[in-house]
Amino acid sequence: MNQRISLPSDQDATGRTFGPEELEALRECLNTGTLTSTKGNFVRQLEVEFAKMLGAKFAYACSSGTAAVHCAIAAINPEPGDEIITTSITDMGALTPILYQGAIPVFADVDPNTYNVTARTIERCISDRTKAIIVTHLFGNPCEMHAIMELARSRNIPVIEDCAQAFLSTYGDQYVGTIGSVGCFSLQQGKHITTGEGGIVVTNDEAIARRMYLYINKAWGYGDAKPDHYFIALNYRMSELQGAVALAQLQKLEGVVASRTRLANALTTELSGVPGISTPALTPNTVHTYWKYCLRVDESVIPGGTVALGAALKDSGILCAPRYIQKPAFACQVIKDQCTFGNSRWPFTLARPEAVDYSRGLFEGTWNALEHVLVLPWNEKYTDEHIQYLADNIRRAVSSLTGQTVAAAR
Repeated sequence: MNQRISLPSDQDATGRTFGPEELEALRECLNTGTLTSTKGNFVRQLEVEFAKMLGAKFAYACSSGTAAVHCAIAAINPEPGDEIITTSITDMGALTPILYQGAIPVFADVDPNTYNVTARTIERCISDRTKAIIVTHLFGNPCEMHAIMELARSRNIPVIEDCAQAFLSTYGDQYVGTIGSVGCFSLQQGKHITTGEGGIVVTNDEAIARRMYLYINKAWGYGDAKPDHYFIALNYRMSELQGAVALAQLQKLEGVVASRTRLANALTTELSGVPGISTPALTPNTVHTYWKYCLRVDESVIPGGTVALGAALKDSGILCAPRYIQKPAFACQVIKDQCTFGNSRWPFTLARPEAVDYSRGLFEGTWNALEHVLVLPWNEKYTDEHIQYLADNIRRAVSSLTGQTVAAAR
């Protein structure tokens, strides 16, 4: 048995890129004495530099990835009972903003190999109430944006891109987040770069930009001739302290992505030919930036499937996640039992029956994906030694479970 080593974790300093740059930025920020972004310069500079990096016209920082999605939906401005198509495999933070804006989340099935929604699965969900489509580039793997945008444009439906896990992922020659009407990013603890909590929205649409900026700021028209609170909105501002850390982190993003991608490609090579294991299925003409690294496990080859393989890897200190999430988003209590405002069930009371039909047969790809995915921990502080450790232990676990000797890749 090989010697056990500890993998870096994105939940502490071992797997994060914090250093003197962040400390210096925080010192500079504190020395100004101004910690609100309405008066300071760090958050504004972050917005300018992030927009420039992606080639977007507008970027606005906010308090979380959930806030970013909420700002995007608020900018689209649905009427109560309007429908927003989204994915069945996502974080609840990307769904509750739909409900808070009075709209109905309509779940599209996913491709069981990429874990992403497709134009085909989205099209089945479109109705005359569809107000927007949210696509999630899960794990850093871009969705099939050409086909999705063709469909959306043909129906005049705006597309919101959830890029929380997909910093600097590209589809063709464009960064994700700049293809649809709005891109939403998260700076939460485990993302490619982090401020603990934080978010950024980007757009090339001036009207959407204006509305998102207002929504972050309680709809107060800072800089207007006669400012007022123009509509119902929240305080979703990022603080200057977060902005300072984010600026320092932003300078490291290209290196973070390069490291994650290089090491993911190395692990894919190492795992080539391992029976019962499929390495990440990449969307054609894209760059996957690996928020996490996912294996697809064939339980007809590996007895016990993801659960058994995951348990074997955890014995080696590899804290992987069988299924990623334990159940599809629509099976969570808040959606399934319509637990919203008091006992009202609103806005579900406005929903078409078809929009809230979560029958298993409608989501074969979703259930298939969750039953066969094993999510490996991943971050930019991995080394070649860590990749070898992962590969050796995966091969060893597969050998133990199948009774077959699995040779190392040549």
